[in-house]
Amino acid sequence: MINKLLRLMPVCALFLLTDAQAQDRTFVPPFDFPLTFSGNFGEIRANHFHGGLDFKTGGATGKPVRALAEGHVSRIRVTHGSGYVLHVTYDNGYTTINRHLSAFVGEMARRVEALQYAEESWEVDLTPTPDEYPVHAGQVIALSGNTGYSFGPHLHLDLIEDKTGDSVDPLPFFRTYVKDRTAPRAQGIMLFPQRGQGVVNGSQKPQAFPLHPQKEVTAWGLVGIGIRAYDYMEGVSNRYGVRSVVLEVDSQEVFRSEVDRFSDDENRYINSWTYGQYMKSFIDPGNRLRMLHASNGRRGLVLIDEERPYRFTYRLSDALGNTSTVRFTVQGKRMPVPHQTGHREKYTFRWNRVNVLQEPGLLLVVPRDMLYEDAYLNYEAYADSGDIALTYRLNDTSIPLHGWCQMSIRLRREPVADTTKYYVAGVNRRGRKYYVGGRYEQGAMKVRIRELGTYTVAVDTVPPRLTPVSPKAWGRNGRIVFKATDRETGIRSYRGAIDGKYALFGKPNSIQGNLVCVLDPEHVKKGGTHRLEMTVEDNCGNRTTEYYDFTW
Repeated sequence: MINKLLRLMPVCALFLLTDAQAQDRTFVPPFDFPLTFSGNFGEIRANHFHGGLDFKTGGATGKPVRALAEGHVSRIRVTHGSGYVLHVTYDNGYTTINRHLSAFVGEMARRVEALQYAEESWEVDLTPTPDEYPVHAGQVIALSGNTGYSFGPHLHLDLIEDKTGDSVDPLPFFRTYVKDRTAPRAQGIMLFPQRGQGVVNGSQKPQAFPLHPQKEVTAWGLVGIGIRAYDYMEGVSNRYGVRSVVLEVDSQEVFRSEVDRFSDDENRYINSWTYGQYMKSFIDPGNRLRMLHASNGRRGLVLIDEERPYRFTYRLSDALGNTSTVRFTVQGKRMPVPHQTGHREKYTFRWNRVNVLQEPGLLLVVPRDMLYEDAYLNYEAYADSGDIALTYRLNDTSIPLHGWCQMSIRLRREPVADTTKYYVAGVNRRGRKYYVGGRYEQGAMKVRIRELGTYTVAVDTVPPRLTPVSPKAWGRNGRIVFKATDRETGIRSYRGAIDGKYALFGKPNSIQGNLVCVLDPEHVKKGGTHRLEMTVEDNCGNRTTEYYDFTW
């Protein structure tokens, strides 16, 4: 058992710096081998920015992770999302969050395991006092891993500025340890004619173009531009987000983005700044992301009102100063700009006001500033005769919201008496339902949503499925493994007991999803037959309990 080995590991300093070196360097590296990355700060992710650096660990787990400076361990967690997590607060005004670790070391490992058994939970959270676990530069504080929502062995390192709470880019702090002379490279351009105000090649739809289009690109009116680009580093095949994007039109700067910091409240603004993998070089009216700066008085939008070439220039830079330039020409050509008329006001949601949609069986309230721009809903409600509730398509493509909004859907019929079995389901483009949540109140389901998509009400009375993985090898390997699945609402909780006592099952890697218990002679007597009781429950309270005998 890895925790047993870690208890014997001394927490010692293995990386020493002279005073002069310490003054020149804000941080020492977290590893004693050359630094390479699988992901960088601010990369485009679904609904959020990537909040830190992903350090490669050579495809292996268990690499010693070191403290970066003088400080103390300020928080210790185990979660399904980030696995083993260690927060370290440093004396220089920054806190790091080390995620996806395989284990903690020394007394921290013992303390976490004791808390897991005391709370009968794999997920735990504790906050030591500053004097309990002091650390020094180069001291081993944990082992790297692949726990939580992780696709492979690595160390994810967040860097938080204590005085603001902002996530900041850690890479400049390790500048002297990183070899990188490769500039970002662009892959494509996209033009965004503004609704009722602009047109591109005769259309008002966003259009993508190669960097060197074979045919002339024409536009008229108010237009936004975006770019798809990535950064690279020599020696690795990964691609990364671009730190700095500057757009000039006819040699005048109109927009600049600098992905150097953001707060938790800003994270979802990525849905406004990006369009797929394209970074917009203009700012939607409801987007307050501080890293975006427009300097032309039109939020970075470009007014094309002369029949001449408009010359666009992009400068792309990474965190270490490597820079590339991209040039693109749009020909101004007078064309009719269709004015949008006829959209019903009740289905027009304004970004700067409270919006209420009330339809038979539906009530939706979207507070002010939840939208990034005005939304013109393509609303529809429909149902089959046997449906529990109508299906409400708020829009044909999902529109992200910046925060949670309240929605209520009334049931048309109630086929089961137990109201805990009803849930609000989202419906994807293929018509498949997925669990959203909600609670039953007086014939309706109330739920919070963060996107204007398609929703209905479904019922789940089917318990989860529990499948033992290689049960004959449990005793030989000292590991009990299950795969727990649920077709409708997903697994909410699990609990194991061996010989009537709590057994520490966890989900070491949420991508694989297996429930694992590492047998420990301190909790399970070795040498004999044991009785295992395993229970899993889904999000509608359906429960499965199975019993197994094994020898260890």
